[in-house]
Amino acid sequence: MDKNLLIVGAGSYAQVAFEIATDIGCFKKIGFVDDKIKSLKNGIAVIGTTRDIDCLTGEYSDIIVAIGNPEVRLSLLTRIKEKFPQNIVSLISPRAYISSAAKVMPGCIIEPMAVVHSQCVLEEGCIISAGAVVNHESTCGRGVHVDCNATVAAYACVPVGTKICSGEVYWDV
Repeated sequence: MDKNLLIVGAGSYAQVAFEIATDIGCFKKIGFVDDKIKSLKNGIAVIGTTRDIDCLTGEYSDIIVAIGNPEVRLSLLTRIKEKFPQNIVSLISPRAYISSAAKVMPGCIIEPMAVVHSQCVLEEGCIISAGAVVNHESTCGRGVHVDCNATVAAYACVPVGTKICSGEVYWDV
């Protein structure tokens, strides 16, 4: 089977995921499913809804959930893991810095110019936006979103589903 990517979602995060996947250059084909949106802003058609994921398993080997709402993102990741054979991938921009000692779990999206330092753990379904810094030995729980130019301080443990807004610094001393 060719390495094809199915992106769940068709909003802004899906567009970012598409651009990162294109930059990575390892996918022969990239498709989208969304329950409301019929095409991306750039005109790319959505091929179905989340109910169609099962029908697309033969065509798409890999899958990523690119939806901003952490509850929806994590719910879909859980459903995919339990019911579908696709490989849940993480998309890491080639222009991000990820320490070789960091651990990135499946379903994460790491945007250009993001930094994930030594001994960090990004649990399933995290989004680390452009310019964000996850400092050394910190952990981002499932579904955490570190928005543009936000920072997670060293040794911090960010709870599941937390969004750290642009420019904020998160620490849990």
